[in-house]
Amino acid sequence: MDAFPLHRSGSGSEISRRRLLHRAGMAGLAVAAVNACSTEPVAAAASPPSSSVVLCRKAWGAASARPGGTPHTLNRMAVHHTEVLLGNNANAPARLRQHQRYHQESQGWIDIAYHLSVDRNGNIYQLRDPNLVGDTATNYDPTGHFLVVCEGDFDQEGVTAAQLDGAALAFAWAAQQFGIPTDTLAGHRDESPETTCPGASLYAHVTSGDLRSRVDAISAEGPVDLPTICGPEADAIVADIEAGIR
Repeated sequence: MDAFPLHRSGSGSEISRRRLLHRAGMAGLAVAAVNACSTEPVAAAASPPSSSVVLCRKAWGAASARPGGTPHTLNRMAVHHTEVLLGNNANAPARLRQHQRYHQESQGWIDIAYHLSVDRNGNIYQLRDPNLVGDTATNYDPTGHFLVVCEGDFDQEGVTAAQLDGAALAFAWAAQQFGIPTDTLAGHRDESPETTCPGASLYAHVTSGDLRSRVDAISAEGPVDLPTICGPEADAIVADIEAGIR
């Protein structure tokens, strides 16, 4: 079973998938101007069905977290990139397994460094327990930070509208679930000038306020329901991602 079910029970005013689809489509028209430095054009959000759920660790093939970790109280939000070119989005689940192996075996951390991951098509993946401090190879203390990592190297490739919307949904959920002010949303480089993370094309959406605006727009519509799914349904979605369908 999931180590930490990412779920907020709704009250009848939960965000509908139809609203997410509408907003994603409209947002795609505005995103291109912010991404002029990208090497890859920004596509309109595909908003696949999995964009409103979190795929559990077991579904993407995570190894068990090691014992330990430091509990913390979340009060800030930070966006990262993996700084590795993704290529085809079908690579995303395997790439997560590679990141986790590197973080555990080479870095000696208890688990993959971040709390949630978002791939190019907006699929959201369960990573480290958000009640435990994340890790970083740079010189900043991530205590209190809710960490979302977008898969890709955004100094070399463009972030998509679907990926931005997936990240915004993850942050909106965290803002409500943990009471985190959205004005704390920052890029990794804001905490540690030694890095360019989360990459130029993604960071442009932080500095312009676009990412926060997306988060606030989702939050303004009511309680955000972002359940973690596991079992056959999640396995089927991951299989579709690896087959290039989602």
